[in-house]
Amino acid sequence: MSEPSPIVLIVDDEIQIRRFLRTGFELNGFVVHEAGTGAEAIRAATLRPIDIVIVDLGLPDMDGSEVVERIRSWSTVPIIVLSVRSTEAQKVRLLELGADDYVVKPFGIAELMARVRVALRRQLRAASGEPSVTVGPLTIDLAARAVTLNGQRLTLTPKEYRLLQVLAQHAGNVVTHQHLLKDVWGSIHMQDTHYLRIFVRKLRQKIEPTPDSPKILVTELGVGYRLAHASEAENGAPAPVTVS
Repeated sequence: MSEPSPIVLIVDDEIQIRRFLRTGFELNGFVVHEAGTGAEAIRAATLRPIDIVIVDLGLPDMDGSEVVERIRSWSTVPIIVLSVRSTEAQKVRLLELGADDYVVKPFGIAELMARVRVALRRQLRAASGEPSVTVGPLTIDLAARAVTLNGQRLTLTPKEYRLLQVLAQHAGNVVTHQHLLKDVWGSIHMQDTHYLRIFVRKLRQKIEPTPDSPKILVTELGVGYRLAHASEAENGAPAPVTVS
């Protein structure tokens, strides 16, 4: 028996954008539901099973960030934001409200689908326990607390491992500075971003083939960090992250 098609809720007040997204998602095997306002989106997410939500910020009845916050208050469904707003402060706010990722307009459907696949895999990881996450030549076995690079086991300090563990649990998605600082060092260190810079530099010395030109542990300027793959630098979209 084949697996059921994933269901996406597209929230955008522009009919042309919804049609463009519907075509792209249906070509990739999704069942598509649409909403033109924030209220319609919240109602749809409440009344039917949804696997992922794509929401534009510029809605006629409320800001898309409110949709993100209200859905996240009761649901763990992955949410990807579409927006022409691309400031660092806006990105950080959206991530802290509960968005899993954001895509800045204009965008290509291939980039969006890559980010959707990453978000869905992350949700699968959360639902199925602690698997092994592979990003290019790097493998993080979360159950065994083991990290290997090209098959060779690495020696990490407890803080280095914890930092990599948090990134692996969100592989392919941006993790904000504050999230990392809280999870690794505790709430009292949420402003100590120099801790992150030091430990990210140490990690890159161990996991990056060329630490000064990182391809695995990528900086999102002013926002945070994420695990990625070398091909991201080539096509501008998150590359496949495998989960076993």
